[in-house]
Amino acid sequence: MSDTPSTPPSQAQLDRFAEGFNQSLTLRHFGARMSFPEGRKVVVTLPQVRPEHRGGLGTSAVNGGMLAALFDLAIGCTPALRDPTKRCATIQLSMSFERPATGDSLHVEATLDHGGPSTVFASARLLDSQGRVCARCQGVVRVSSQPWAAGDSPATN
Repeated sequence: MSDTPSTPPSQAQLDRFAEGFNQSLTLRHFGARMSFPEGRKVVVTLPQVRPEHRGGLGTSAVNGGMLAALFDLAIGCTPALRDPTKRCATIQLSMSFERPATGDSLHVEATLDHGGPSTVFASARLLDSQGRVCARCQGVVRVSSQPWAAGDSPATN
């Protein structure tokens, strides 16, 4: 990745960022959790696929809208790998669905590809409970010079 800052955030900073999201009403309602393993990627897990997550093509596969939400969360939080204090927002997602996402859990891994101070490019993959890649995503995220209004976390609820 180009334009990497000289001092990456600490694991403690990334853990605080993730915990803010994990405690939010939105992620608790969704049933998803975020983490930053070893400070090198964003991981979003859906440890229990629930009935309301399903319905893709009228089957028991996870609905594509749910997959898009998981990708948006993972891609949209990749700038935290450089600076978790700055506001950021996903401005573009491009998803490729390769197979139905079935099973009882899902796992998304997102990494920063490259970027500058105000725009980053990231990619992600979504795996089912058997570790099979079901979908891939590329995205663009806008990074603001403004800090998050709530301090350490962008989670507002």
